[in-house]
Amino acid sequence: MTQRAKNGQKATHISQCLQLAMLLEVSANKPGNVNFTTNFKDTCKEHFLASAIATGPTLQKAAKRGIQIAEGKRAINKAGLGELVKLCTKDVMTWQHGGNTILGTIILFIPISIAAGMTYTNEKDKVNLEHLRKNIDNIIRASTATDSVHLYEAINIAMPSGLNQAPDLSVNDPNSKQRLIKENITLYQVFDIAKNYDDICKEWINNYPITFNEAHPYLTEQLTKTNQNTAIINTFLKILAQHPDTFIARKAGIEKAKEISKEAKKALELGGATTNAGKTAITKLDQHLRKTENHYNPGTTADITAATIALCTLNGYRP
Repeated sequence: MTQRAKNGQKATHISQCLQLAMLLEVSANKPGNVNFTTNFKDTCKEHFLASAIATGPTLQKAAKRGIQIAEGKRAINKAGLGELVKLCTKDVMTWQHGGNTILGTIILFIPISIAAGMTYTNEKDKVNLEHLRKNIDNIIRASTATDSVHLYEAINIAMPSGLNQAPDLSVNDPNSKQRLIKENITLYQVFDIAKNYDDICKEWINNYPITFNEAHPYLTEQLTKTNQNTAIINTFLKILAQHPDTFIARKAGIEKAKEISKEAKKALELGGATTNAGKTAITKLDQHLRKTENHYNPGTTADITAATIALCTLNGYRP
């Protein structure tokens, strides 16, 4: 097999791992989220399934760019982080009519995909996670002002709710994109500004601490003890219990987000999805979260859960 064919095979493998992670995340019956048993008014499981499939071409392109960087054929600051997020968002919005389904997941997955392309993969198709994490950090720190503009354009395409609290460079301010270029504000710097009210941004600039340090070890352990659905639900609860969901906080306030985290912690302490008492608490939490349609939707927690599953699939996990 030629090197070009091997590179193509690797890029396809990476894309499939990340798409599988998205499908596994939405298939788990997590409280307050769209899943295979419960939908929102205008968004259902089919929209998420279509979204996961739609990401394939861009995730593959991102992995190929990572391979080019590793081979010295592309400069790391030419990875095109923002462009890839924008392309992926366009595809997702084209292939389904449920609105913004996975923008946060895309923002987390594009650096992972590029970095995976840069990272050594052994004969068992397992990506070295330690090297992967270093490459994610390198990719994000090499972002540019052009990446920032493209990211803003991606947000304008997806039109997510709850983006009204930016203290500066608001995506809703038409002058922001001009300032990004004029002041040479990189995407890393943009997310550094937003880190205090968005955990997706916080993951980016701190090298994915929740994903790598907390959630992945927990999910890996859970998968050895219980079935896949239960393991993912418990991991979701673990993240939510320790980190009030910033998507909820932006829409309903930080106190409500903290209240919900306490409920998640209680459900987990009762055994989570593993025990009858835990399941009862999860059902109660789910009912609470659905009282206001999707205003209490732990969307950020779901995105980080998807990234956590992605580490598992890149490291060889299969359902």
